[in-house]
Amino acid sequence: MKEYDPTMLAEADGREGRPALVACRGRVIDVSASRLWKNGAHMNRHSAGRDLTAAIQAAPHGMEVLDRYLQVGFLKEEGPQERPMPPSLAALLDRFPFLRRHPHPMTVHFPIALIIVAALFNLLSWAVGLPSFEVTAFHCLGAGIFFAFPAILTGLFTWWLNYQARPMRAVTVKIGASTVLIILGIAVLAWRIVDPDIVMSVSGAGLLYLLLMFFLLFLVSLIGWYGGRLTFPDGAE
Repeated sequence: MKEYDPTMLAEADGREGRPALVACRGRVIDVSASRLWKNGAHMNRHSAGRDLTAAIQAAPHGMEVLDRYLQVGFLKEEGPQERPMPPSLAALLDRFPFLRRHPHPMTVHFPIALIIVAALFNLLSWAVGLPSFEVTAFHCLGAGIFFAFPAILTGLFTWWLNYQARPMRAVTVKIGASTVLIILGIAVLAWRIVDPDIVMSVSGAGLLYLLLMFFLLFLVSLIGWYGGRLTFPDGAE
């Protein structure tokens, strides 16, 4: 059988009439005949021409799905395929493979949703003059900042494990935006604790508070958008 290196594999991306090849556990498999790999894309998440060894461990199916298709060669070894890690962590990931990719997507939705709701309820409270809406916004903001910490930690872990912590524009933007989000979020939360009536105020301070809340909304939207770029790559990274 033919031996492929990563460059040769990348050329078989299933686009413009090229074959769709994927590698898994050292095997190179032709999935061109699969309707699930049309134009070299699978579920708008995985692209042909890549090594899917790590990805398949977090997939809802195993290697048996790829066994249905023709193996056309082997992937040339160019060094360790998995990140070196402590044996205890490796054993944990082998036992619970969903921990390789899913903890961050599971946790990141909480701060995004809560901070968006906080901004909207603050605006609604200011518009209709109901303090109860502002109290809901305050609680959502506090919960959003709280859940931002596990979201950031799991994101850094996923970057370290699955992307070898290599420089990536999407990750750099997410880290920067998350840092600003935490610092500004805590400041806004502290301001609200010190001055509970700030949102109901018609002064410039009340308007500034609202603007800061919507800047937090912008930050979580930016973080979520770049997270989507990593989850559903379009070749830009």
